[in-house]
Amino acid sequence: MNQTNSHLKKLTVLAMMIALDVVLTPVFRIEGMAPMSSVVNIIAAAVMGPAYSVFMALVTAIIRMTAQGIPPLALTGAVFGAFFAGLFYQLGRRYYLSALGEMLGTGIIGSLLSYPVMVWFTGTKTGLFWFIYTPRFIGATLIGTVIALPILNLLDKQEFFKRVQRLFFSKKEAL
Repeated sequence: MNQTNSHLKKLTVLAMMIALDVVLTPVFRIEGMAPMSSVVNIIAAAVMGPAYSVFMALVTAIIRMTAQGIPPLALTGAVFGAFFAGLFYQLGRRYYLSALGEMLGTGIIGSLLSYPVMVWFTGTKTGLFWFIYTPRFIGATLIGTVIALPILNLLDKQEFFKRVQRLFFSKKEAL
């Protein structure tokens, strides 16, 4: 398989993951929580690794912020979660590690960084404190984990899914 074909396949998977994230995130939304974003981050991390997952989360957040009027919380939560989910999965190749990375990245780091971002965005500190987003972000990642892990276990039984993973995680090209 030539390099151009492989690159095109990776971009196609990336585009599909972005589309899934944009469409699914508002479907199952609890005020202040986006558990489907965590679901897609965990799955994307196990499929594409950290670099593509971060790009997916960044593009999705920008689309959601502009098209759906979502505040910058879409950036602070999703991007850090995608990075750590992808990194943890890449290091240990276990789905639960992807979920742990999402919990650390979104639930802890993303929630804490959301405070200064929202102070800047709103121009006020009224009603905001450092841990204001942490319970919601952790809750969203827990719900997302409960949904994502069984899906990944089902996908793992599919040969096509394994070939897509190999496309991103091995030197040998698949598909």
